[in-house]
Amino acid sequence: MSRWEPNTRERLLDAALELFGEHGYDNVTVAEIAERAGLTKRTFFRHFPDKREVLFAGQELLSRILADAVTAAPASATPAEAVGSALAAAAAEFGPERQERGRRVQAVVADHRDLRERGLLKRATLTAAMAGALRERGVPDPAAGLAAEIGGLAFWTAFARWTEPGVERDFAALAAEALAEFLAATATLG
Repeated sequence: MSRWEPNTRERLLDAALELFGEHGYDNVTVAEIAERAGLTKRTFFRHFPDKREVLFAGQELLSRILADAVTAAPASATPAEAVGSALAAAAAEFGPERQERGRRVQAVVADHRDLRERGLLKRATLTAAMAGALRERGVPDPAAGLAAEIGGLAFWTAFARWTEPGVERDFAALAAEALAEFLAATATLG
């Protein structure tokens, strides 16, 4: 096995997705993932703490992107506009080359209860990142929390739409559309 090759994380993710598709999530070991990727088990653990996390790779980066974009929004931006800026910034991570991988990850997660629970925890982390950044901008609660929750709903709605079979729309457009839908819906609650 090679000591070092580029794209190690992506190779591990692709190997895991192939194996999960062939044998089911529960029937695949870390050793098998590493072997399929042409790497060692030790290399796997340098990149991921367990096989569940291979499916949620990049969540820390995504949290940082969302929070940084909220922080960088113009001072005059409303909480909704700051969240919109965050969604637009996050969209850069969801180019067409990642769409098929996103579909495959969604399929594995949807078929496994423990993974769905882990996904919910990761979703809460992303929402908390936006809420924290909004609070740092001086947005008080409950507005900061509500804006972040709406942003989180818009993000995951866009992701679900983006990973539907046959969809070729841009993630950024789907995220902006979902945010507009949720903001319009909140106006009807009054």
